Amino acid sequence: MSIRTPPTLLQLAGESLLRDQASAIAALEHLPAELFPPLFILAYQSRRQKESLKAMAQAWPYPVLPLGGLMHRPRVKVLKAVLDGLDVLLAQEVRPRRWKLRVLDLRNLGANFWRMWCGDSTQKRSPTGPVTVHRSSPNMEHPLAPVEVFLDLNFKERDRDEFFMYVIQWAQQREGLLHLCCKTLRIAEVPFQRVRKVLDAVQLGCIQEVEVNRIWDLPTLGTFALYLGQMRNLQRLSLSHIHMLRLQHLRELDMDSPSFLRGRLDQMLRCLQTPLDKLSITNCQRLTHSDLTHLCQSPNLRQLKSLHLPGVSLADFHPEPLRALLEAVAPTLQDLGLDNCAMVDSQVEAILPVLSRCHQLREFTISENNFSVATVEKLLRHTAGLRSLELELYPVPLECYTTQGGTVNKERLALVRAELTGILRELGQPRTICLGTKYCNRCGISKCYDVEFS
Repeated sequence: MSIRTPPTLLQLAGESLLRDQASAIAALEHLPAELFPPLFILAYQSRRQKESLKAMAQAWPYPVLPLGGLMHRPRVKVLKAVLDGLDVLLAQEVRPRRWKLRVLDLRNLGANFWRMWCGDSTQKRSPTGPVTVHRSSPNMEHPLAPVEVFLDLNFKERDRDEFFMYVIQWAQQREGLLHLCCKTLRIAEVPFQRVRKVLDAVQLGCIQEVEVNRIWDLPTLGTFALYLGQMRNLQRLSLSHIHMLRLQHLRELDMDSPSFLRGRLDQMLRCLQTPLDKLSITNCQRLTHSDLTHLCQSPNLRQLKSLHLPGVSLADFHPEPLRALLEAVAPTLQDLGLDNCAMVDSQVEAILPVLSRCHQLREFTISENNFSVATVEKLLRHTAGLRSLELELYPVPLECYTTQGGTVNKERLALVRAELTGILRELGQPRTICLGTKYCNRCGISKCYDVEFS
């Protein structure tokens, strides 16, 4: 038999106040700021408190209303009540002193703020405001816009189109009174027409991060590249599971349309307007040697802080393009991921000197590749001088595997771990590394083993 937690006095008082919406709205003028969030939560959870939500939104006593932290599922009716309250606020030429709302945040953030008001003792209450007010973009100011609205375009989640378009159209009708800022674009398995309808309606210059995990045909990829070219403040680009059609299919397509990836990565890179902080290309198996060459030649990749190429097969490539790319980004690189790239000993030999000059590197993962014990030892010696390294993941050496099915021989692995521990001790620096096994299709996991010297 379970015992239900009794409601707090604050909850009981809030529920009592909200039983009469007129009284609740009248009381807002005298309500302490600390009582607004718990009262807002109660009104939000009720389906009959739209007028209360409207009144609380316009009288919100904090700079930021992180509504997205409550909206795990889009609720247009609730959103409409809040936006109606914001309309009242925007119409005020002179606001009451306590009406401090400057940012309506519709992103899935601010959950800690709401948990704080739901009795989570680990969260500290802030007397000045729930969350920090963020600028819309590094190169954009909006001195005439009293309110900013933040919205993430996340097409990974279903049934978001109506929600997106409602907010976008509402903002367009109030141009000059507020600014709608969409910083993040994430696209998964959705038709491009759905994405395009939204992209046509937002300011692409606000977008700073793009993540695409979608199989499209070449003309669609080309069209998307045109949108990408208008994102002049783009900082992070992640491409995953982008597979090009086979050559015989290309005769049926418009070859004049710009496209990217296989043999055309340079066209996509030319669309970029500003230097990227992060580039991730994942599980794209068919990149060409010229594609990798263009990566190291692109001026917009010279300031990368994060470079991830997991699942990009480098088995048949000369190591020079990768070495040149690392040479270009060595002064700024903080995070490097080369996991499951089918790399071999000779390719690692070529990048060791430049790897040792990546002095800002904090995370380095190169697991699920085909290296000998000798190569893993060389990696440890060349990275020993990188004092900022916090995470290191190397592959379990080939000598540790049996010939049947790639199973790890535990006795051999123990000997190798002891040998590598000896090298760490010889280098004389407290350090912990991890050795990762190859991914096992049968069990669906990879395993990691620590090697430590302290």
